Amino acid sequence: MLSIDLTGKRALVAGVADDKGYGWAILRALAEAGASVCVGTWPPTMRIFTKTLERGKLDMSLPSGGEIRLEKIYPLDAVYDRDEDVPDEVREDKRYVELSNYSIQGVADSLESDFGSPCLDVLVHSLANGPEVQKALIDTSRAGYLAALSASAYSLVSMVQRFGPLMRPGGAVVSLSYLAAERVIPGYGGGMSSAKSALEGDTRTLAFEAGRRFGIRVNTISAGPLASRAAKAIGTIERMVEYYEQNAALPEANTADEVGQAAAFLCSPLASGITGETLHVDKGYHAMGMQAETQLSDD
Repeated sequence: MLSIDLTGKRALVAGVADDKGYGWAILRALAEAGASVCVGTWPPTMRIFTKTLERGKLDMSLPSGGEIRLEKIYPLDAVYDRDEDVPDEVREDKRYVELSNYSIQGVADSLESDFGSPCLDVLVHSLANGPEVQKALIDTSRAGYLAALSASAYSLVSMVQRFGPLMRPGGAVVSLSYLAAERVIPGYGGGMSSAKSALEGDTRTLAFEAGRRFGIRVNTISAGPLASRAAKAIGTIERMVEYYEQNAALPEANTADEVGQAAAFLCSPLASGITGETLHVDKGYHAMGMQAETQLSDD
């Protein structure tokens, strides 16, 4: 019987702040497959996340029984490549002042200090932010546009650049994209559609470059919408989910666990021949060319 077995593998899942989004679902699937899991969480949510964990308010259960055990929790702000890039006003912010090594290089250094090198087999990029996401692209400022690309796309390049040397040959990187990279999604603005397009393009190039340099694979998942806490910043996320339920090839919305399981597959030896790929996990919505009308689907 074929099975996903990540026993003895270590994963870093970047972009986890609660147990409701895709990042947590991927974390849970990796843990279910036997991987030890470290987490990178945004400094402004770090205290809330750790307190919620300490109070037993996160769903740590695994489908097969047992519980998720997080090996390490690192503060990570992926808009900063190195600690010296962090501006003074951020360093002195009350949400950051007690933390250190939260740049991408800082977390890579902490990981190497904790586990040696090489020490990593799976890297998950579950990061996206667009400060002007509710603005139409045509109304987006240059600063808002570049902020979206920095946090949501370049962060993947920087992470592969800095974590790649810590990864064992045969390792895997997976990120999360969205159909707005390919098609117009009204309401998904602020440069986020451009950021997802860049993310998918960079996935292909990084698959070649990181494959040759580090011997690792790089893929992305184009997931359907999920009404997570982070996605609610879009403002229309519930309507987007409802539209997918009505118009996808399979008339339902995908679940977080379905995306998590797809990510675990891409990070496993079963997907050893897959790299540079954008895998759609959206119940086939991406394949549709027109709205699914009731009278057509009933024929």
